Amino acid sequence: MLEQDGGLSLTIARIVQRLKGSSLHSQLERQARISLHNPEIKLESLKEDIKDFLKTSGWEKKLQNAVYSELNVFPSPCHPAAPPEHMKEPLAYMRKAQGSWEKRILKSLNSMCTELSIPLAQKRPASEQKELLNKWNEMGTDEPDLSLFRPVYAPKDFLEVLMNLRNPNYENGEQPSFRNHLGLIQVPLKVKDIPELKEDFSELDLNIGQLGIDDSAQVPPEFFENEHVRIGQKVLAEQDSAAAQQYVRQGCPTALRADLWALILNISNQPEDILYYEQLKSNVIQHDLLVDSLIYKDVKLTASNDDYYFVFEDYLYQVLLCFSRDTSVLEHFAYSSATPPKSYIRGKLGIEEYAVFYPPNGENDTIASSSGRLERCNPISWLFYVWFPELVMVLMVSLLLLFVFFFFYFQSEFKIILKMPYLATNKV
Repeated sequence: MLEQDGGLSLTIARIVQRLKGSSLHSQLERQARISLHNPEIKLESLKEDIKDFLKTSGWEKKLQNAVYSELNVFPSPCHPAAPPEHMKEPLAYMRKAQGSWEKRILKSLNSMCTELSIPLAQKRPASEQKELLNKWNEMGTDEPDLSLFRPVYAPKDFLEVLMNLRNPNYENGEQPSFRNHLGLIQVPLKVKDIPELKEDFSELDLNIGQLGIDDSAQVPPEFFENEHVRIGQKVLAEQDSAAAQQYVRQGCPTALRADLWALILNISNQPEDILYYEQLKSNVIQHDLLVDSLIYKDVKLTASNDDYYFVFEDYLYQVLLCFSRDTSVLEHFAYSSATPPKSYIRGKLGIEEYAVFYPPNGENDTIASSSGRLERCNPISWLFYVWFPELVMVLMVSLLLLFVFFFFYFQSEFKIILKMPYLATNKV
């Protein structure tokens, strides 16, 4: 019990520390000062009166949403005596395999730089900066020759690495065993059984409505769709992130999609966020990175030829190029087992004081796969088709929030599978 209390206290302290550096903290502080001039605030009950003021003015709900958002990306608690690397990834053979894979990516990137005689980063000439700024909203019209640029690795390379992963605590003899027939990837990881899956995906039960299936032409809208939309509007009016996340487990109405996901991810169109985006954009304009060409080729090969996403081509360039410069993403390496790639200023190889993360956001995926980064970014286009500034705000959230987003966004796809007789016969 004491250990649980200690872990809870540590979690609270870390979340408070993170929120102290946020814009929400400064806004709350400003509002608290303003409330002091309110005649209803009495000195003898100052603390309680300010709390009541923040509650009635809606700031308590904003703080609650911020805490909930932090909890969604907060790492699972570990034993206090566990070393840092164990907190990030408890399996030593996994850490070793990941380290080898990261070195392989960097080696491939450096060899491409050598072959093409192109630096990892360089300042753009003034004329090129002006040209890029002028065509910022129509980068899709540009057709540079990117035939010499290749993906840093192919999907089959990554599959091969996964297939060769073996737990050293398991016997790896040459004799055939039942484990040889379990599939290509034979890493013994704990997965949920059928009852646990039914409990986690209880909203996909046959007796519970699901948008995308129960709003078909054969089902009158008054049976499910109208009521579901009404509840969604009520959730938006309450501005409750936790309620919104629970609500979309039964599907997200198209008309409410942008607002609901902005609420779930706790992102907003604040002036400081727009300013931050302009800073990222300025970094793109001023400096040319090798990964820019890889991103450009990725979009050209994937989104430009896609019937659904070709209309968002220019937005995808803007988001991905700015995302590669977003240093706030580095925060997730504090609890992620990945290691941000490092580069050195020219002529200072090996001197740690001159080491920099490359790309600036530290994401291996930004320089690695041919389509992984784009596939995560593509669906966001459908969420923010009305007001682009909100699309930009997605850059400020953790990548783990994007994984949460994918879980819910594609949940309706899983319903067909989970509604098979052996998974859902009755209510869970």
